[in-house]
Amino acid sequence: MEVHVVAVPMRVRFRGVDVREVALLEGPAGWGEFGPFLEYDDAEASRWLAAALDACTTPPPSPRRDRVPVNATVPAVAAADVDAVLARFPGCTTAKVKVAEAGQSLADDVDRVAAVRSALGPAGRVRVDATGGWSVAEARRALGALAPYDLEYAEQPCTTVAELTSLRLCLARVHLDVLVAADESVRKAEDPLKVALAGAADVVVLKVAPLGGVGRALEVAEACGLPVVVSSALDTSVGIRAGVALAAALPELPFACGLATTGLMADDVCDYPVVDGALPVVDVVPDPARLAALAAPPDRQRWWRERVERCRELIPPA
Repeated sequence: MEVHVVAVPMRVRFRGVDVREVALLEGPAGWGEFGPFLEYDDAEASRWLAAALDACTTPPPSPRRDRVPVNATVPAVAAADVDAVLARFPGCTTAKVKVAEAGQSLADDVDRVAAVRSALGPAGRVRVDATGGWSVAEARRALGALAPYDLEYAEQPCTTVAELTSLRLCLARVHLDVLVAADESVRKAEDPLKVALAGAADVVVLKVAPLGGVGRALEVAEACGLPVVVSSALDTSVGIRAGVALAAALPELPFACGLATTGLMADDVCDYPVVDGALPVVDVVPDPARLAALAAPPDRQRWWRERVERCRELIPPA
């Protein structure tokens, strides 16, 4: 199995990342992407490797649709920069807006969300993602300030399942009609179904890599019994294709998916463009010239290859 380590520059700093490093695996069924963030330990990262190995050794499930609607992603930029960011997501009528960024204020969030709502118009859909950055009280205050912009939902407003449950009760008591979506509480949990069982969310956000592959993610989606949004983990087009495979195989897809994040990158390993607000369900194969141009430095190549081998030893036998 071939391993290609690439370092892809970002257009805008996102999740603290200026250059996205991933290892791409080439196998008999195609390509897989191994890109756990650098701070993740080997035990957590081993699930990401399981997903990459699954993608390059097992054909994707039969699709139920031939295109997957996607959302624009707006990092924690100034309101004046929102239009330029949205222009990178042609045809998208849904936008996910980063909020609760360290060093910024609620006023910054309100200005950014207001700018997105203005750009999309009243028919567009706007969701916010706090990445667990608020306490329950902070989330209640923030969502009260943001709700007038007609939020589709708030993704991971608080960190823990208990906090999400408490927030949903709090929002109901004050008649604040904002859906709560769980992301990290699902993908970083030992038991991904705990969120649904606790009544902690209205929507679940599923990422293929942290759940160990498309098949496992489909099992989680079915067992949760909640509406699903498929999202990416700041992947190249290889990783995005796995997310598209999951979204295409779901029985229902009520929300646009967070799978257009290559628009935040200054380059990519191949062309997989958003067309009229959606990604087509097609095979994705990296361009050899781009793999060569984006190859990570030798020391980073070595670091990632060693990480692959360490994590491979932690994957439970089938």
